[in-house]
Amino acid sequence: MLKIKYRLKLLFFYWIQLLIFSSAVNAQEVLQVNIHYLKQTIKRPPALSNVIEIPKDSGLQGAVLGVADSNSTGKFLKQSFQLKHAEFDSTEGILSKLDQAYATGEHLFVLNVSTPTLVAANQWAQQKGVLLFNVNDSADELRSTQCLTSVLHTAPSNAMRSDAIAQWLLSKRFNQVLMVNGSKPEDKALSESFRRSAKRYGLNVIEEKTWSFNSDLRRSAQQEIPLFTQTRKEYDVVYVADQSKDFAEYLPFNTYIPRPVVGSAGLEALSWHAVIEQWGAAQVQKRFRDQANRSMNELDFSAYLAVRSVAQAVHKQKSSQNQDIVNFIKSDDFELAAYKGRKLSYRSWSGQLRIPMALVQPNGLVSLSPQAGVLHPRTELDTLGFDIEETQCVSQKELL
Repeated sequence: MLKIKYRLKLLFFYWIQLLIFSSAVNAQEVLQVNIHYLKQTIKRPPALSNVIEIPKDSGLQGAVLGVADSNSTGKFLKQSFQLKHAEFDSTEGILSKLDQAYATGEHLFVLNVSTPTLVAANQWAQQKGVLLFNVNDSADELRSTQCLTSVLHTAPSNAMRSDAIAQWLLSKRFNQVLMVNGSKPEDKALSESFRRSAKRYGLNVIEEKTWSFNSDLRRSAQQEIPLFTQTRKEYDVVYVADQSKDFAEYLPFNTYIPRPVVGSAGLEALSWHAVIEQWGAAQVQKRFRDQANRSMNELDFSAYLAVRSVAQAVHKQKSSQNQDIVNFIKSDDFELAAYKGRKLSYRSWSGQLRIPMALVQPNGLVSLSPQAGVLHPRTELDTLGFDIEETQCVSQKELL
């Protein structure tokens, strides 16, 4: 009897030791992936008409959900994702944080920063093997002429937005366009982008007008807008370029000729909106609302896609090595599910994420671009934004 008890105790001891050893081995086998979310606080001048307020945690909440969704799959694959967040006022602060994180072996960064800071970060990243995600800057030049080789763009470009709208206008035969442009540099960039798209899809801009009034339209829109939008020629639609929405939201239903408004108000081209519900989007919308107590916006979605891109690469490659992650994301084998009815990938020549654009009005989804019937030899998604022949960010090998 004593021998049996002794053997049982010995077996129990060995079993405990085996459990401890197995736990240690399992802990060692878990791939740990750290992602840094860096935000630059940009002081903006007050809007003339404070119609829409952007949540201060926009972008960050999307990254947080991306990590949560990645860990849901990662726990079965022995992979763990962690988000580190920091906020700075200046370019110098962002670059200093990049240096500090890189010195500790970190290579993955999601950036919500200004254009000059993004360009400086790309310059800092040269020869370091790091990967930067741009989640908020839509400037066309970043995809066409400046060629940020260390940056992937999950934020859609101005050209993608304009092409999405122009395709829809063509499909509806709204060919005669009145353009109303803001006077700020970012508004001029939107205007230039739409002129390109109008030419690309055969739309006729009958007239352009620049809104240069410094007035609050909340009490005077009904008197001011009809006079301002009066033209010699008739138009089918009004395109408005107003990035900060100082006046754009007052154009619908106030134009001299009662016509649809598109661009910065009325019908907008967005990568994400609260009204998108197909292809599993309703579930991610609910998870986000439960987490953030608000709806997911476009900046949240861009940050979410950046994190999920990293996670998808880790899931498939079963590696946390930065070069493995970068090579796979930039390869033809990479595909990302993003609740848009098709798999997404990155353009090799510009780092831009190919993504369908939702054409939405404030409370409803109107359409998705690319529009039916718009064809392309590779993928219809390349009809949105700068194609390989339209950018300087391409090698002769890619052109062939």
